[in-house]
Amino acid sequence: MSADPTVWRVKGMPLAHATGHGPLDGLRVAVKDLFEVTGFAVGGGNPTWLASALPAAEDAPAVARLRTAGATIQGIAHTDELAYSLSGTNVHYGAPPNPSAPGLVTGGSSSGPASAVATGHADIGLGTDTGGSIRVPASCCGLFGLRPTHGVVPTGGVLPLAPSFDTVGWITATASHLALVGSVLLPSGPSAPPSRLLAVGEVPGLTGDSLFGLPVSPVTLSTWDDPDPLLLAFRRVQAAEAWRAHGEWITAHPRALAVDVEDRFRFGASVTAAEEAEARSFLAGLRAELLDLLADRDAWLVLPAGGPGHPRDLSPSARDAWRRDTLRCAVPASAYGLPSVSVPTSSTPPAGVAVIAPPGHDLGLLALAARTLA
Repeated sequence: MSADPTVWRVKGMPLAHATGHGPLDGLRVAVKDLFEVTGFAVGGGNPTWLASALPAAEDAPAVARLRTAGATIQGIAHTDELAYSLSGTNVHYGAPPNPSAPGLVTGGSSSGPASAVATGHADIGLGTDTGGSIRVPASCCGLFGLRPTHGVVPTGGVLPLAPSFDTVGWITATASHLALVGSVLLPSGPSAPPSRLLAVGEVPGLTGDSLFGLPVSPVTLSTWDDPDPLLLAFRRVQAAEAWRAHGEWITAHPRALAVDVEDRFRFGASVTAAEEAEARSFLAGLRAELLDLLADRDAWLVLPAGGPGHPRDLSPSARDAWRRDTLRCAVPASAYGLPSVSVPTSSTPPAGVAVIAPPGHDLGLLALAARTLA
């Protein structure tokens, strides 16, 4: 069977063999088209970008670690253009299939890796999460996904979007595979779950007063009831950094990107230094407030992960509304540099539950994900 061109930019049997043996022996990886893989160019989800890109001389550190631990690289999978979208509907390569909800998108921007795992053509989807790009497709496709604490997994050899928020994460079909990747990519740290959870919003899978075997109590956050100030501050910092990273290329290649993607980048050119500094200060204050709340309650936060996906033929205005609702779920962990895991529920269509922990508690999130939801 030929490789699905909406999922894979290039696929092999495998594309790159393991370089060692370890906990990932026999597992297949779909690598998001932002990572350097020896001998292949980074395409960034855009054919114009790909046309001038040179083959990588070596693997990105995250890719190298997976191969050393026994994993094979099945192929390089598509991403939304330069990772600046959440839908998974690349105008150049199409929307990859979501077998759990065929009429809905996979979510993005790690759309290709998520689809490869969901369709059984990969065991691990290696991707990035800046504003939800691991957790959202995991939720939309009924998969597990981890966004680690910002900075704990190296982002070298990865095409950047907004370095203050960029993280390397992964998507799997099982909690056991999620944890195996964590054993390779994550540093040591606390591995115990909290004593309780604090629920925000309508949490999928929560039908009583417990989840993952932990008591759950509701909590009110102003940023949930009125997310716009948080989303605007995050957008300003993200867009300003994205424009610094890619503005010169976009200026030299007008209309090479989809209109909505280019508009997001160009917004960054309008953000003043004072606005960016004010936004960073605002986000730092909100982060401190949330961490104080979690420490005071000895609890972690649980909320919707951002699924389900939207219909593939959704109008632009309706897509914008879906994007805002999804970012409301995803941005808190991104903006505050916190680890978050997305766990599938029995919802139809798929919609995951996300747990946000204090920094450094990545292994605890993996242990929590291995528990049953009830």
